[in-house]
Amino acid sequence: MLSVIIPTRDSERSLVATLAALVPAAMEGFVAEVVVADGGSRDDTAAVADVAGCKFRTLEGSLGRRLKTAATAARSPWLLFLQPGAVLDAPWLGEARRFVEQPAGGLCAATFRRGAPAQPALREALSLLTAAVIGGKPRPEQGLIIARRFYDELGGHAEAAADPEADLLRRIGARRIARLASIASVAR
Repeated sequence: MLSVIIPTRDSERSLVATLAALVPAAMEGFVAEVVVADGGSRDDTAAVADVAGCKFRTLEGSLGRRLKTAATAARSPWLLFLQPGAVLDAPWLGEARRFVEQPAGGLCAATFRRGAPAQPALREALSLLTAAVIGGKPRPEQGLIIARRFYDELGGHAEAAADPEADLLRRIGARRIARLASIASVAR
């Protein structure tokens, strides 16, 4: 149902944390595959991907080209783009499953909330209030779930963009992106 795409370059340590958070979803069959689109790592990124059962592809060119090539090779009708080090909190699986089975209001893309998994209640409330009042643009570190057909209609990641992940989010438009309640935190 979902192909996860993670662009890497010397991302051995951060990739471990990201992949660990995906294990329950893979065991349930929700994550069909994980494609690691590597830009020429010299550390043990390939070994980490291999041990985890990921498809590891060394791809030449820009980040946009690597992401677009990996998306083209992915076999699921839904794509999840994650940066190495992004760790999804436990409730993400149920929420993402509900979204892809019946996208809210016909939306074909969603992001997770930014933050640390264990924020104090006041800080989390302020974060939610700020996002509600000023909208807060989706950011690449939040991850992106997108229907493959919608991704293809948009032309995928722009190969020449300076920040192809932010560019894709901009082209989708904040109003066409659902905000899931689950959190994507960045492991350091």
